[in-house]
Formats: sequence, C-alpha cells, structure tokens
Amino acid sequence: MNYSNKLIKFSPNRVWRTYTGGKILDQLENKAEPADTHFPEDWIGSTTRAVNPDREHIHEGISEALIGDEKIAFDELLKIDPAYFLGDAHIHKFGNNPMLLVKFLDSSVRLHFQAHPSAEFARERLNSNHGKAEGYYILQVREGIENPYVYVGFQHPPAREDFKKMIEDQDIDAIERCFEKVPVKEGDCLFIPGGAPHAIGEGILMVEIMEPSDWAVRFEFTKAGYTMPVEARFMKRDLDFCMDVFDFTALSVEQAIAKFRHQPKREREFNEHSFQDSLIDETITDKFRVKRSTLKGKLEKSESDFYIGIVTRGECTVTIDGEQTELKMFDRFFCPAGIESITVESADGVEILECFPPAAV
Repeated sequence: MNYSNKLIKFSPNRVWRTYTGGKILDQLENKAEPADTHFPEDWIGSTTRAVNPDREHIHEGISEALIGDEKIAFDELLKIDPAYFLGDAHIHKFGNNPMLLVKFLDSSVRLHFQAHPSAEFARERLNSNHGKAEGYYILQVREGIENPYVYVGFQHPPAREDFKKMIEDQDIDAIERCFEKVPVKEGDCLFIPGGAPHAIGEGILMVEIMEPSDWAVRFEFTKAGYTMPVEARFMKRDLDFCMDVFDFTALSVEQAIAKFRHQPKREREFNEHSFQDSLIDETITDKFRVKRSTLKGKLEKSESDFYIGIVTRGECTVTIDGEQTELKMFDRFFCPAGIESITVESADGVEILECFPPAAV
C-alpha cells in the first residue's frame, strides 16, 4: 500500500446513538430518501469503538481510510507506520493513540442532558487515561430553527440532593429549569470541559472534537422514543458515584458565554487573503487543539503535527509531491505528520477546520 505523501480521506462512518438526527448527513451522502434516524453522527479519523446499549456485538466507530482505490481500517493503517502518521514526538509521549476523536453531529432533537468526566476523574475513579472534554464548531443551523442554542453549565444550580431526586424521578421540566439557553450561531467555537452539565439544542450541524472516549453520565433517560437501559446511564456505575462528576457552579448566560465560547486568535498569515486562526489552544485545554485556515490563491502550508481536516467552506486542490487531491465542502481528511508541506490552491477561497492532538512538547 503506497500511503506516503498522500492525504488520507475517509468513507462515511455513521454511528448509532440514543438520539435522532442525521438527515443533513444523509443529504451529504446523496441518499435517495434523507431522514432523521438513530444514526445522527459520522465519526471522522476515529480509532475509537462506539459503546452502545444492546449493540455490543456490532463493531462500529472505527473509521475506514481511503488511499486511492484501497480501503483499510484507520487504526490498522496507523499501525503500519506510526512514526510517519503520528510523528516521533507524539509516539514518545502518547504511544500509538491519536488522542482525539472528531465527529459530525447532526441533531434533529435536543440531545440528552449529560455530563462527562474530566481526565482527572477518569484516572482516579474510572481507571481510564481519558475523560471526555469536548469542543464544538457550529457548521449550520437547520431551516426553521430561529434561536439555536446549547445548554451548558447551571444557570440555576440545584442543591445536590434535589438534583439527585430530579434525576431519579426523571423530572425533566425541573432539570431544564436549572438551565437557560446559551445562543450559538454558525462559526461559533465552544469548549466544554469535563464536569459541565450540557445538552446540544435541536437543528444544529456541528463538528465535535473530543478526547477519544465514550464516557457519559446521561441524566435524561428517554429521547426520541428510546429509553436507554440502566447500564448506559451512569458509565456502568450508579447515580451516587456519578454525582461527583457534576460541576454545580452557578453561571449566568453571559458568564457561560465568556467561559465556554472562544474567539479566534490570529496565529499566522500566508498572504493578504490567507491566514490561520487558533480556536482552541493550550491556554484553554491540554487535551486537543483546533485551528481554522482561511486560504485563497496558491500557497504552501506546513504543520509540525498530524491533523484531521474538514472543509467547512469552498473547495480547493491540494498538491503533495506532484499528486493532486480535490477537496470540496464537508470533505474530511487526515494529514500525516510525515508530510513536510502541502500546496493549496483555491481561486474563490476555502476554509478548513484543523483538529490537532494535544501538543507533544
């Protein structure tokens, strides 16, 4: 398999979830009858297996890499030449684990109320190297959704025992009153740390970037006609154990915006029309990094680490060692650490979201 000096593209990799969505993803895949189903996510560059109740016998979550006419499981591809794909410094610090998971998420309903453990909680209480800090990049809002939102952080924090009873009784109205809607729009980038209670609103297409795990405390049990089994609610523990996951700090909507939404910071310029912004960097988290490159014309671009790229606007041609790859809107790819530089050409401009692992140095 000739993988050297090539961008790695991915097949669609839809994953079953307990909520519904995915109609926009169906449209992107040119399906004959796009519909919202229990396959609302597409996992990109994933070496993480999905954990779903009653579907343990189904192998899902691992991405399929495309190299020319050949296909191979992405985790198997990385094993062929870890130093080339991930880089020596990354392997020295993290081993052969890419250390991030990237998804398209297309919601037709508000997602379950949930929270994720921090990496520290996961190490101390779950015997795991990963929590589940998350980044959101809002791509589109569905037609008809006038006020897109997320719930994040408690605007009206309950007492711990009161909150436990709300969960036990599944008093969703009372749970929802603990929150106020935090508005979002296309192009917004948010970072959701472990411990922050949250729920993504309906009608949002986003890129989700996270630590490579599927840990979740789901404190709303029924969504879109499906009630999750007990073992899927509390990380196969119990509610008393999971109460320690939640951050009960009171945050107004304005404080939540200031805490969780992050503005782009200009990192470098390539020409008068081309630049790269940092959206989530080491000052925000040490779990992953997110950048956005806006490129127009013809330019050479190099990175010191591998990354997963998603075209969020426009189209371009990428040339590496004389071989061209055409990229259009919502195409996704993996750029190995071993690629020294790429040449990008776009007459009308292209925007690429770039998802990086945690810094190795």
